[in-house]
Amino acid sequence: MSTPVPQHRPRVDTLPFRALTSERMMKVPIVTATFWTIKILSTTVGETFADYLAVNVGLGPMVTTGMMLVLLAAALVLQFRSRAYTPWIYWTTVVLVSIVGTQITDFFTDTLGVSLYVSTAVFTVLLAIVFSAWYAQERTLAISSIDTVRREAFYWGAILTAFALGTAAGDLATEALGLGFLLGAIIFGALILACAVAARAGVSVVATFWIAYVLTRPLGASIGDLLTQDRSYGGMGLGASLTSLLFLAIIVVLVIREQLLVRRHGVQVKGQGVPGGRVRDVVWAGAGALAIVAAATTATAFRPAQQAQASSASASASQGPLGDLSSFRVIVDDVNTRIEAGDLSGARTRVKDLETSWDSAEAGLKPQSPQDWSTMDQAIDAELTALRADHPDQQTSLRASHDLQKVIDGLQR
Repeated sequence: MSTPVPQHRPRVDTLPFRALTSERMMKVPIVTATFWTIKILSTTVGETFADYLAVNVGLGPMVTTGMMLVLLAAALVLQFRSRAYTPWIYWTTVVLVSIVGTQITDFFTDTLGVSLYVSTAVFTVLLAIVFSAWYAQERTLAISSIDTVRREAFYWGAILTAFALGTAAGDLATEALGLGFLLGAIIFGALILACAVAARAGVSVVATFWIAYVLTRPLGASIGDLLTQDRSYGGMGLGASLTSLLFLAIIVVLVIREQLLVRRHGVQVKGQGVPGGRVRDVVWAGAGALAIVAAATTATAFRPAQQAQASSASASASQGPLGDLSSFRVIVDDVNTRIEAGDLSGARTRVKDLETSWDSAEAGLKPQSPQDWSTMDQAIDAELTALRADHPDQQTSLRASHDLQKVIDGLQR
């Protein structure tokens, strides 16, 4: 008898794209406690890391957005080329989508001046259009059915739009209701839990999933702002870099575990249960959340006493709708002095400190009084525009600086 020749299937990562479209498995994870934990952490990292690149590194919003779009395109190519759910590719793509979705909304709001009411309505309509087209083509919106190229394209389109909508709706709710970071996190977290309860009570699982998915964006942003913002703005003062590193470390640990589970158990589909067991999944997800609480509490407790006292003194000295603006006035006065001396190059360098400080404080100041924040933001933009012109004019720059000083004085009443 002849010995049968074993048939070796080519590795998934070596298959050409056309071959991948004909035989595919589930491209996304099943929904578990770990799924929601990584999702929320990814949202927060998307928020804080983008702020870190734009403000702390000094790349600015346009360069940061361009970089993230290129990285997102590369991640989507890898995601679409994979034949089955690959945790590190999938979650990298989610993080990048969260960054780009947030920046799309910020571009409309901060650069084009579009009202949050308008952008929330527009993104709601766009998401409804995506869902309508998706359902018309596939007759399902379930995450457990993402196993074809077309369904996956609809899926990522819905996720990008959901992130943009979550950003707009979350910012609108925070500003309209004047929610603080902690209260915002509690409210959005409670709404997500309400979705879980509704699903168990018989409400459509697909509908409650997508509502909760949109809500993870404002929840992640509230948690990120709570950790990063200074105490004088109602935060814990950890900063964007430390918060990003902390969350990224936990994401990496959880994704590595996901990768190992996929290698051991294969790609799970609906009805197969949670790989590794539901209890272990909840334990790992809970451990990630507890690690954040422990790290944040420890870092806050070991802050220098002088810094805490300074924040307290600043809070007590706060005046006006936006609180104490004296730190911004110091920079503006310094810029003004340099302009008067004819040192426009030095003024342009110094005004960068104003831009960085103002952008870092936005999450804490804007909810206190959106209208007054917008007034000062426009005055700061006018000064930045005057000093960053191709050929800056001393009188124009000086007039913009004086106008900004008047705005600050008017808000410190």
